[in-house]
Amino acid sequence: MIAKLREKQKAIRFRKRGFSYSEILKKVPVAKSTLSLWLRDVGLAKRQKQRLIEKRLAAILRGGETKRRQRIERTKKIKQIARAEIKTISKKELWLMGIMLYWAEGTKEKEYAPGGNVQFMNSDAAMIKLFLKWLFKVCKIERKRLTFGIYIHENSKNNIERVRDFWSLQTGFAKNHFSYIYFKKHKLKTNRKNIGDSYYGTLKITVRASSSLNRKIAGWIEKICQINNCRVV
Repeated sequence: MIAKLREKQKAIRFRKRGFSYSEILKKVPVAKSTLSLWLRDVGLAKRQKQRLIEKRLAAILRGGETKRRQRIERTKKIKQIARAEIKTISKKELWLMGIMLYWAEGTKEKEYAPGGNVQFMNSDAAMIKLFLKWLFKVCKIERKRLTFGIYIHENSKNNIERVRDFWSLQTGFAKNHFSYIYFKKHKLKTNRKNIGDSYYGTLKITVRASSSLNRKIAGWIEKICQINNCRVV
């Protein structure tokens, strides 16, 4: 009985110092229900309450950090397995990939405006590189037939040299190929995420005298639609 009373007094002292139930249970080995009964009338000073709040917040942050690390690790494993599924890419596969890219992001010839050139526009440098490879390897387009335009928000005017350096490095073309810059109006109320040092605008690739190629690509797309029964009726 005396030992139990001493444990109770010890638990009360720890509680008054701002210890949590879990901390007290490590020092006073009793049932949690017993501890709750002992401490139900024990008041805490403001400083002790603040300590408990800070410990709870720290525990939440630790839990969040643990989940973040677990998510990163899961993502690594998923990507590792996915990368292993692709060994090589054949020329035919590259051909199909380029058609899909152009179907999604390329300029199509309109009935009311025939004769349009092949034009592709994107802000993803990896996608730009793949499209250029497709033009060179599959379509046999010469480098001299390509022109480039950069479309970027006007609030990035001070970074334009850095942007030109970036696209020159990514495409392998000299900086003088990126002389055309179109500044898009900046809307103050727009909550844009594509800002800062990682923002390089959008690159537009145009193939000169390529209306026939544009029509050929359209034919490839139509055949793919026909085979997969996805034609628009």
